[in-house]
Amino acid sequence: MDNKIIITLSRQFGSGGRNIGKKIAKKLDIPFYDNELITEGAAESGLDPDMVKALEETPTNSLLYSLSTSSVFGGTQFSPIIDLPMTDKVFLAQSEVIRKYAQAGSCVIVGRCANYVLKDNPNTLDIFIHRHVDERVNQVAKLYDLSQKKARETVKKIDKQRSGYYSYYSDKNWGQADNYDLALNSGMLGEDGCVTVIQAYIDKMMQRRKVRGR
Repeated sequence: MDNKIIITLSRQFGSGGRNIGKKIAKKLDIPFYDNELITEGAAESGLDPDMVKALEETPTNSLLYSLSTSSVFGGTQFSPIIDLPMTDKVFLAQSEVIRKYAQAGSCVIVGRCANYVLKDNPNTLDIFIHRHVDERVNQVAKLYDLSQKKARETVKKIDKQRSGYYSYYSDKNWGQADNYDLALNSGMLGEDGCVTVIQAYIDKMMQRRKVRGR
């Protein structure tokens, strides 16, 4: 029986989603992937990692992506015929990295439309972490030593980038509940509370797999 679990974790900025991902990965003793995707995506696409980081959440509106998705997306290499925009090359490279990690074994993957990239993988648990905007603004102001005004602008800007990025590549709405298995309010539950709920959900998943495997 396959006990693999691939946790994809999307999060609002300032919600503590990344910390939650790291905590559940540690609890389960499985790899945690975040910035590693930037580095490997850069290596796949032949770009400097700093350039990849700057480009990865700013998709273009090019028609080339729509025209080439059916033949390129899901493949193992870029098409030598179609000259994709750099942002699309980064996305496709990182998508291959995500698939590679998922194939290798259980893990936690943060961001990068991982739940969409792995939509056909039966071993995924897709999670969205959210929190009231005022709480997130306070958290960001504290963590990055920003004024309330600047923190609010930053939260709004990064959420907008993440939403646009997800919608562009998946044609779905970022944060919409039916795109995920779990949507957790970290302001209500706390980071450790979210980990507890995720663990309980995983336990339930494994129980159902055992029943089906009999």
